[in-house]
Amino acid sequence: MQDAKLKVAVLFGGTSEEREVSIASGAQVIKALRSLGHEVLAVETSRGLLSADEESRLLSHRVDEAPPTSDALAVLRSGEASLIHAAPLADVDVIFLALHGGTGEDGTVQAMLNMAGLAYTGSGHLASAVAMDKDLSKRLFVAAGVATPRWLMAPYRPDEVARELGYPLVVKPNRQGSTVGLSVVGSPDALEPAVRHAARFDKEVMLEQFVAGRELTVGVLGDEALTVGEILIDPEAVFDYADKYQPGAVREVFPADLPHAIAQAAQEAALRAHRALKLEGYSRADFRLDREGRLWCLEVNSLPGMTATSLLPQSAAASGIAFPALCEQICRAGIERFRNK
Repeated sequence: MQDAKLKVAVLFGGTSEEREVSIASGAQVIKALRSLGHEVLAVETSRGLLSADEESRLLSHRVDEAPPTSDALAVLRSGEASLIHAAPLADVDVIFLALHGGTGEDGTVQAMLNMAGLAYTGSGHLASAVAMDKDLSKRLFVAAGVATPRWLMAPYRPDEVARELGYPLVVKPNRQGSTVGLSVVGSPDALEPAVRHAARFDKEVMLEQFVAGRELTVGVLGDEALTVGEILIDPEAVFDYADKYQPGAVREVFPADLPHAIAQAAQEAALRAHRALKLEGYSRADFRLDREGRLWCLEVNSLPGMTATSLLPQSAAASGIAFPALCEQICRAGIERFRNK
């Protein structure tokens, strides 16, 4: 028998630096779920349920080359907490979290939805919080046997940085996504400015060994690793915010042109990382493949992007799962998790 149609609230926007990415994700998810006949409410965190005109205006905007400013985000922060208990969410089957970064991905929204007794997509509040914290995540990767680049947390001693990490190295906020605030530092004199830049986005700053090589990504759906993809960029470069969301900035290949053994190893490592963080529903793991053929897990995203250029939908499509079916499967997994908790 055909599965019943769902009533889904797609929650997007948020007040993190990834707000515009979230809006783009929301637009794609809403369109996909409606194409399957589901009833879909467009709910923006700072405005609530959108009218048809508001939805059309907001969701037609493309992602800019830079994230929104802190002043712009501050204007939006007042209405988020009350939204969780608002009437539009009360009778939906599931809330699709098309949120990225900030309280939408760090477990805060998930915990509030738990308290309100509402089903939602993705992982629970604790796993979301751990996945957002790169330092904690890397500790769990090591415990699970998933190789990850060496790292230190600020404050640091210059001699320790040179000895443990060397140059170049990566400096990034501990709890941010979309490479917001990230810098590649080539020499000691550039380190402190990079740390100050990262600290604008999070009080905790990570210094990480730079691993040159190929950039790989693996989606996980349910308890299955999807097709391995490759982001084709300069081997010494970084896949930054603008490159991620501006069409044509980089080339992404699914499946990646890899020996079968390496592709399989990447899938197995993605699953181990997903399970180590106790993630549910779906995730996306990012890796570097170095010149010696070793895989290094950079991070795992608990709510990966769902835009037209996002990597998880491409990974799913290469595995034979069309984008609308992917969105629906994510919704039904969220409902099932809520029923079994």
